[in-house]
Parts: sequence; C-alpha cells; structure tokens
Amino acid sequence: MAQYNWLEAINVTEEMLIETDNRLPVIWISALDCTGCKEAFIRSFEPSTLDTILNFISLEYSELLSAASGDQIEAHKESIFEKYKGEYVLAVEGSIPGSDEFLLIAGKSVREEIIHAAKHAKAVIAFGSCSAWGGIPAAGLNPTNAVDIRAIIPEDVPVALVPGCPPIPEVIIGTLLHVHFHGELPELDKKLRPKVFYQTTVHMTCHRKPLFDQKLFAQSYDDEGARKGYCLFKIGCKGPTAFNACESLGYDRCISAGFSCIGCSEKGFWDKGGFCSKRKK
Repeated sequence: MAQYNWLEAINVTEEMLIETDNRLPVIWISALDCTGCKEAFIRSFEPSTLDTILNFISLEYSELLSAASGDQIEAHKESIFEKYKGEYVLAVEGSIPGSDEFLLIAGKSVREEIIHAAKHAKAVIAFGSCSAWGGIPAAGLNPTNAVDIRAIIPEDVPVALVPGCPPIPEVIIGTLLHVHFHGELPELDKKLRPKVFYQTTVHMTCHRKPLFDQKLFAQSYDDEGARKGYCLFKIGCKGPTAFNACESLGYDRCISAGFSCIGCSEKGFWDKGGFCSKRKK
C-alpha cells in the first residue's frame, strides 16, 4: 500500500510551504465529549502535530490543551473573536446538550458559546462523530437530548464534518491545513465530509480485501483464520458500509491490529451495534 502523501492529498506545493507566513487561528471548543478527538489530534504522524502547531496553525483556545486556564483563557478567547473576525476556524468536539444543566463552560451555556464563536468564524469543523452526528451522547435513551453541530450553526456558516470515534489524526490535521493553505474548506461530499478522506469505504481499500475476494474469513478472534490475518467480515466488520480513510492512508489502524471495523465514522454507529460480534450465517 502506498504511503500517504499529505502534501499531495491537500494539493499543497513545496513553494506554498516556503511562502507560508501567518498561522491559521483555531478556537477548539469541547461539548459533550471524551477528549478522544484532541487525543487523536496530538498523535498525528505525518504531518506531525508539533510541525502543524509551530508552523501552520495557532491553537488559540482549548479547554484541555491551552497553557492558561480560568478567566485568563476565557478573556483571550473573546479577544480572538475580535482580533481575527472572519479569519479563525472554530473546531467543535462533542455533541451539543439539549439542556444547559449537562454542560457549562466557565459558567456559561456551551450551546450559546458555540453559537457565539461560530458567528464570525471563517468555517466550523466538527471533529468526531459526536459533533458530526450526535454520537454516543445522543445514542439510545441518553437523557442529554444531544444534537449534532448543524442543529445550532446558522446555514450561512461553512461547515465540514470530520467523523470518527475518534477521527484519524492525519485527517484532522489535513482538514485544518487545507483551510490554512487554500483559505477555504476542502471539497465536501453530500454529507459535508472532506471528499479526499471519505470518498471510499474502509473495505474497498482494506489490506485484507484480497482475502475477502478469496472467501478466506476468520470465524472468531482466536481461530486459525484470525492468526493468519484472514478477512474479519464474518465476525462483524463494518468496513463495507463505513466511509473513512483508515486503510487508504497506509498507517496501521484497527484492522491491522486484528480488530474489525465498528463503523465509528457513520451516523448512529453505536445504536447500530458498533461492537456486535459475529454475523448471522
């Protein structure tokens, strides 16, 4: 499998790298989440998170990653809204609770904070399946009445969805870098996902697809087929219905580790049995 070339993926030339001056201001607000998306963000391999922050983006606000806290960081966030009006990107992680009692930021409604931050943003990017689709906080009989980001963002604000639980680190950074270098969101599909990363299913680019074609399947996670690296379709792999770049980027992900795809990038994956095991014969 060919190694992922991030410059080619987001249409960036070596000249553009050299000519880069200003970093892209980013405000990252967390709603109902587990911080898994930020954990993914800091684990990007190529480009690395360190290179990205030092050279291409300026992470101006994050409840988890900012050095400052309390009144100091909240005041800084407000100053960014004015200083970079129409120039910053709002990143949202986590779904939005239907009631303020489930989450406040510095004593203020997270819903109102996101609406306020989106008002003058260049674009809004929903990182993770919770902000993109509602995710686990909106699953089943959850009492939060959580909704996805599009339920509260005005229609005239450009929005991109980067689903996954968590999203792939290189997809998070690749989307941000596209905005940095090109001044706009990447081309999106009909579900508002970046086409370059969500244009095909996990199954179609899976390194085990030749084994699927040969009808060589593992029947359980500890049988001889699993030990030989056979296709995991019969033990619940949802790769054929999951659009994501897990396999196409060329890095080791869930399937390389011997675990079947749970379709975490798809809407309602939790309620659809993301962790179900064997398929019916």
